[in-house]
Amino acid sequence: MQTKASTRNAYLIPYVLWMVLFVVAPVLLVVYYSFFDVEGNFTLGNYARFFTPVYMQMTLSSFWYAFLITVFSLLVSYPTAYLLTRTKHKQLWLLLIILPSWINLLLKAYAFIGLFGTYGLTNSLLEVVGIGTQQILFTDFSFIFVSVYIFIPFMILPIFNALEEMNPSLIYAARDLGASSWLTFRRVIFPLTLSGVKSGCQAVFIPALSLFMITRLIAGNRVITLGTAIEQHFLVTQDWGMGSTIAVFLIIAMAIIMFLTGSGKKEVRNGKKRKAV
Repeated sequence: MQTKASTRNAYLIPYVLWMVLFVVAPVLLVVYYSFFDVEGNFTLGNYARFFTPVYMQMTLSSFWYAFLITVFSLLVSYPTAYLLTRTKHKQLWLLLIILPSWINLLLKAYAFIGLFGTYGLTNSLLEVVGIGTQQILFTDFSFIFVSVYIFIPFMILPIFNALEEMNPSLIYAARDLGASSWLTFRRVIFPLTLSGVKSGCQAVFIPALSLFMITRLIAGNRVITLGTAIEQHFLVTQDWGMGSTIAVFLIIAMAIIMFLTGSGKKEVRNGKKRKAV
């Protein structure tokens, strides 16, 4: 038993080193730099500046757009994942959905610039239909559309897995008891796949909070988020202290979201334990 325990601990060493070097250490560095101003002097002024109207507006904007991206991703992904579980070659279709996520994000952003541009394919189709050229690029619509497109695979996967793990006999039982399709979905399917929905929302909402490349290329900096502010402070103004301060609050927000969306798994485990007792 001692040999097995020592072997198990030896296998944990690479994981612990990875976590310390690439998770704990960067977070500590960000917290450390947040206490210094642009001239390198120790200060708490960065945290005071964060609560000014400008940064509060950025925070609200970041959460609002992240919320919209998550909601639209969920509305598209849940029916798609449900249909995938009913198709014959579901693994192949799932692979086709995942494939675009292997393409570089910058390449996909430039592809949408070509599609939504003034002389792009979308405006060419609108000209044929008779609507005329529209300003699609550098708008909220284009930003949300491209963001949803990018994040959809990360929402579909956990929902698909949750649907696959669900016992189909429960659906048959609900139908036998006279439940309609909508009632079956609302009372049986959705509650049983809620863990997948939470995981998908977590996988989309958290990175959507810190988007900055898409806001620049697709939204044309009309959409200002905390991710954009961090990029500006680190690369333009060279105010690493303020950029780190914003990053600290983003980390705190992400930790809170992970805690809230992860509570459902604990409840499921506790419920299983109670049943076992």
